[in-house]
Amino acid sequence: MAYLIIFTPPVSSCRHHDAPFNFVGGAGQRRKATPKGHKSMQTRIIRFGAECANVLDRVAIDVFDEAIDPARVAAYLAEPGHLMVVAVSDGEVVGQARGMVHRHPDKKTELYIDNLGVTPSRRRERLATHLLDDLVAWGRSLGCEEAWVGTEVDNGPARALYERRGSQAETFVMYVYELADT
Repeated sequence: MAYLIIFTPPVSSCRHHDAPFNFVGGAGQRRKATPKGHKSMQTRIIRFGAECANVLDRVAIDVFDEAIDPARVAAYLAEPGHLMVVAVSDGEVVGQARGMVHRHPDKKTELYIDNLGVTPSRRRERLATHLLDDLVAWGRSLGCEEAWVGTEVDNGPARALYERRGSQAETFVMYVYELADT
């Protein structure tokens, strides 16, 4: 089966609109127009806002790292500069990418790509690429001059995706501090 990927321009609601880009995606395929009479599963890339919360009622497996908490979603979306892009197919979220605009007093404004997930059954269809493309375009429109993302050393598919976008891995050490009262 082939999939039709439709990019939904930024809108004030999650209603689906006709979009300027219609592509068939699939393992090993390049972007190309949907063949006439071809049946495909439509996937919409949506810039997620507070008015879209009901879209998260149906989420495929492994799109998010943990269960979705509506209060956390609301808090995330209430923050200026917090961005979420979702891929929706047949009413189900099959992919997501999140980022934050990170402004500095002494460096370029950055888009920190916080998370990316695509359900296993829809991987290798370029959904992650399309999600990142839209997230980066959104960040650029908000003044970001560069983007950065981190992943685990052994996450080969993610590293390949990021390297195809023209960057090389850098050495990085991370420390995590628990802030909750114990």
